[in-house]
Amino acid sequence: SLDYCVVKIPRWDLAKFNRVSTKIGSSMKSVGEVMSIGRNFEEAFQKALRMVDENVNGFDPNIKKVNENELREPTDKRMFVLAAALKEGYTVEKLYELTKIDRWFLEKFKNIIDYYKNLENVDPRSVTFDILKKAKQIGFSDKQIAAAIKITELAVRKLREELKITPFVKQIDTVAAEWPASTNYLYLTYNGITHDIDFPGEFVMVLGSGVYRIGSSVEFDWCAVGCLRELRNQGKKTIMINYNPETVSTDYDMSDRLYFEEISFEVVMDIYNIERPNGVILS
Repeated sequence: SLDYCVVKIPRWDLAKFNRVSTKIGSSMKSVGEVMSIGRNFEEAFQKALRMVDENVNGFDPNIKKVNENELREPTDKRMFVLAAALKEGYTVEKLYELTKIDRWFLEKFKNIIDYYKNLENVDPRSVTFDILKKAKQIGFSDKQIAAAIKITELAVRKLREELKITPFVKQIDTVAAEWPASTNYLYLTYNGITHDIDFPGEFVMVLGSGVYRIGSSVEFDWCAVGCLRELRNQGKKTIMINYNPETVSTDYDMSDRLYFEEISFEVVMDIYNIERPNGVILS
């Protein structure tokens, strides 16, 4: 069986239009999509939510208020109404009646919110290895942990480095170990004990432009592709970080290493510290 979980979430830019309905139905309204990879559903899901909107920290119960109508009729922000409902004590059964979302997913969402509530009760001066490790394993970002515990993102990062809680690089095995397969699709996870690859250095890291949205589309991705091609012409090895499955820059043959990861300070720095590239090119 496959040892990774992939989550795809569409991006809706409905706030940029006047008088548009926020209800989601069978007609297409999304302008782009993201793809995240993790070792469990919670990890991949929280990553994906951050990828869709850089202002979101993850499955955050404080973004929207509970509204049963929004739970019954899907909107572009229903996930955050669901998070708020779980935090207010709605049961999985009650939410199943309202949303008709499969109970398996609701149980996973509940795991995240239960842990979020635990984090809110943690004393900032007594954060242990186990508390931090478990948070990272179910997809909490440093910023998200910091908001729950009420300290800064950099303080969480420093503590994580002191406790040696760092992510491992895993390679996507497209054939579920049926025969040897070496791909350049990579992702970070805290649910691992070893790296799947070696890090010889001498790479140049290029950051992609992320999800398509109103005002940023394929032309920005083409800049990254042009950059990768020129680096290859000069004989340099390349690393691409992007999370948009629709782009050319995330094609398997465009770069030597492709990280399907968030483009955030935390993740880019984690990859930088592991890979030690010669330089980074921002788009």
